[in-house]
Amino acid sequence: MTVRRGLYTLAGFLLLIGFVVLGLSVDERPPPVDVALADAFRGQHTRPAGQVAGLVTNVLGPVLPFALGAVLAVVAWRRRDLTVLCVKLAVVLLLCRMTSLIAKPAFYRERPREFPDLSYPSGHVVAVACTGFVAVLLCAWTRPHLTRLAITIAAAATVAGALCRIVLGVHWLTDTAGSVLAVGGVGLIVAAGLGLLPLPKDPA
Repeated sequence: MTVRRGLYTLAGFLLLIGFVVLGLSVDERPPPVDVALADAFRGQHTRPAGQVAGLVTNVLGPVLPFALGAVLAVVAWRRRDLTVLCVKLAVVLLLCRMTSLIAKPAFYRERPREFPDLSYPSGHVVAVACTGFVAVLLCAWTRPHLTRLAITIAAAATVAGALCRIVLGVHWLTDTAGSVLAVGGVGLIVAAGLGLLPLPKDPA
């Protein structure tokens, strides 16, 4: 393992530790920032802002990892030289997506309003963040000149997805922050372990 790969792995573990610490600290009582935002958007899920947010989260949500998985399958089929890369990326995508499914029962946190399922971390934000993470890796290995654009789009989509879940009153702010920490932690560790990090240098 190279020094740089080890640093990525260490960063991933630190993010996971942050995810666990945050989850434990907000498990029983939401912090003031959570309460303030929940109060500010209370009832918005029945109003125009909530309706727009609902439409956005229909796109920026669980459907995204499936869509990217389909893209990876097509790329692997059409470009046999990229099959191994696509399989590795699919593994990263799957393991990152599983963070919310595995972690929610561990953090028995209620939602800001009556809503099915547990709250920490946000599954929608995990879905957006893991899709963005893997999309950035895909660009870095196949279209390096698009990597910065991919990072910008991934970050903007994650923020938009998080904001929509808060507006809808189905997640606390810290739920969305925890989602990013979880995906970043698992993503860095798995990507480094599979040799996807450090990224190849842009020949340009």
